[in-house]
Order: sequence, then C-alpha cells, then structure tokens
Amino acid sequence: MFGKIGMGELLVVLVIILLIFGPSKLPALAKSLGQSLREFRKGTQDLTNSLETFADEPVVNTTTLDQTKSVSTTAETASASVNSPS
Repeated sequence: MFGKIGMGELLVVLVIILLIFGPSKLPALAKSLGQSLREFRKGTQDLTNSLETFADEPVVNTTTLDQTKSVSTTAETASASVNSPS
C-alpha cells in the first residue's frame, strides 16, 4: 500500500505530523487530505475516460480528403471541357 515504507518509517512520519500540527488540527488535516485524494482520483479518471473516448474516435486522414477533392476537381474540369463547345 505504501510502497517501500515500513511500519517504523510510517510511525515516525505520523509522530512528526502530530508534533507539527497538534492533535486539534489532525481531523481537519485528514479531511482535507481525503478530499484532495478524491479530487485527484476523479481528475485522473476523467482524463482516462476522455483519452479512451479520443482513442475510439475515427481518425480522418487529411491526405485522403485532399486526394478526393483533387480527383473531384479534375473530374469536374474534364467534364466541363468535354461538355463545352469548342
């Protein structure tokens, strides 16, 4: 859960936090930390969802669109030159 932090190190960190903030501020500090973690998780989940949505959208190849327009223009020009009186 805490990676490579052992119980001894965790206990030392908690005692230091208790000495710095005092027992009266610990509940508010824990509440603030919990809210921050919840917002962080929500943000990462939203980012993941939007990236998945973006990955699922089809990619339009601009080269193909340009070639299609070029062929259409060439066909229209050829048709106009064939149909126009000389």
